[in-house]
Amino acid sequence: MSFDMNKMMKQVQQMQEQVAKAQAELEQETVEASAGGGMVTVKANGAMDILEIKIDPKAIDPADPELLEDMVLAAVNEATRSAQALAQSKLGGMMGGLGGGLGLPGM
Repeated sequence: MSFDMNKMMKQVQQMQEQVAKAQAELEQETVEASAGGGMVTVKANGAMDILEIKIDPKAIDPADPELLEDMVLAAVNEATRSAQALAQSKLGGMMGGLGGGLGLPGM
């Protein structure tokens, strides 16, 4: 069994290009999550940047700021999880092929 370093380097370069392209695409895709029955909504992109937080004025209760804090936190966490799932769906297949295609042990 021979080891072709040039072939491996070419495969690594191709994979890096594919990952860079997928990451650029992820920055353009958005996910949205809400909490409190839609009183708080959060948009994030596939790069896990929070792009927007919207709060319904009805959610602002000066007597209960903790409720609003909890809704914002829940919506941000859900948006982040959705963005991670989106990234995994785009990048997971590429990274899963990292082992076998390069003659390296499977990951």
